[in-house]
Amino acid sequence: MSVVVSNNLIESDRLRPLVPMLVGIIALSVITILDKMDEENRAWTIATWDFAKQILPLLAIGVVTAGFLLGSTHDGVSIAGIIPNQWISALVGGNSLFSNFFASIVGAFMYFATLTEVPILQGLIASGMGKGPALALLLAGPSLSLPNMLVIRGVIGTQKTFVYISLVVVMATITGLIYGSIF
Repeated sequence: MSVVVSNNLIESDRLRPLVPMLVGIIALSVITILDKMDEENRAWTIATWDFAKQILPLLAIGVVTAGFLLGSTHDGVSIAGIIPNQWISALVGGNSLFSNFFASIVGAFMYFATLTEVPILQGLIASGMGKGPALALLLAGPSLSLPNMLVIRGVIGTQKTFVYISLVVVMATITGLIYGSIF
């Protein structure tokens, strides 16, 4: 029903899918909140809502900051950010060994949420980042972060942590080089 209503009343192709999606989310939430048979459904919905309230403001701040610093592209129009595109192109443009290695190192020490990777990368690519370094950053980022390194060091020791960090950076660099040379 919501699909028919949205197709008939909403002209924008971008906004049309939002109505059925929101109706589905609201319906699922109401069903699970009012479920008297299984209290776990209600607890799940409340926990999900609490988690969303915690993460959405942080996500919004991260996305806005990334757009402000790095710029963005919308409908083929590039919007410049605070950081000059020349700096980004010089460090991670193209597909050189240095640009892939630098992107791997930055990704390894960077701490960002999974949902903010896409807007950050979109801004970097719009500013001149190569495809190989973009993949290297994406591979190193989820595997490592500075807090992650400190925790791992406490569990497995300094030498093993150094080997792990080195392997992640080297493998991300090599993968970025290969990907960048193909695409």
